Amino acid sequence: MRDDNFRVRFWGVRGSLPVSGQQYVAYGGNTSCIEIRCGKDVLLFDAGSGLREAGYALIDEGVEEFDLFFTHSHYDHIIGLPYFKPIYKCRNSVRFWSGHLHGTMTTREMIRDFMRPPWFPVDPDICQASLDGMDFKPGDVLTPRAGVTIRTTSLNHPGGCVGYRIEWNGRAVALVYDTEHEPGVLDPGVLELIAGADLFVYDCTYLESEMEHFQGYGHSTGMHGARLAMAAGVKQLAMFHHDPSRTDEALAAMERDVQATFPGAFAARDGQIVELD
Repeated sequence: MRDDNFRVRFWGVRGSLPVSGQQYVAYGGNTSCIEIRCGKDVLLFDAGSGLREAGYALIDEGVEEFDLFFTHSHYDHIIGLPYFKPIYKCRNSVRFWSGHLHGTMTTREMIRDFMRPPWFPVDPDICQASLDGMDFKPGDVLTPRAGVTIRTTSLNHPGGCVGYRIEWNGRAVALVYDTEHEPGVLDPGVLELIAGADLFVYDCTYLESEMEHFQGYGHSTGMHGARLAMAAGVKQLAMFHHDPSRTDEALAAMERDVQATFPGAFAARDGQIVELD
């Protein structure tokens, strides 16, 4: 990796649960996991099933220090953590960050609650890496690595969720998922978080025609992402958190529809890399 490289890699782009089959080959079936490289620093966002593959690749590359940020702790965003191989290697250091449960549960407590019997055969004590839990509250500004600034905000999702804006070397990536929009309203907090971003990753679980049937589920649409992107002056929109029933054909159609409104949009795929120049 170059010292000035700012790169986003999608290891998992689905919501709700992983899927497999011929109808999911093009876009992939792993749940939420995004890797962001700020030069040589590795930031991971969410521990969905895509985290397993990310772990193997990063070990092969020789990476030993990681920061992993949770947007929230629903199953599809944590299921990969026990299978993240770096936490079992004694040379590694992993810091876990969370803010969606601020005031009710620490990051360490959250991880210990779901990674233990009977939900998993062993608890985190078996991990040989150096593990640390970092707590914050939504709205805090984080500085996990030198030169890296991460702004945070609360999102509209059952149980709470955190949106992130990662700024490094004069560029920015905004991650806004899982969240539900109010019809006809552009959330001021989201607009502030994504303003002028080079890449805006947004919750596009549903189609506009489906939203009335899923009110309160905490998700949004690609077309609403396009409205936000245009209003905030972002360069690219990555449609993310695909519904598990959305086939390759259906995702390609959604992608075309949103691109007609915002040409800088694309439906994110497992393994896709976006270089931010």
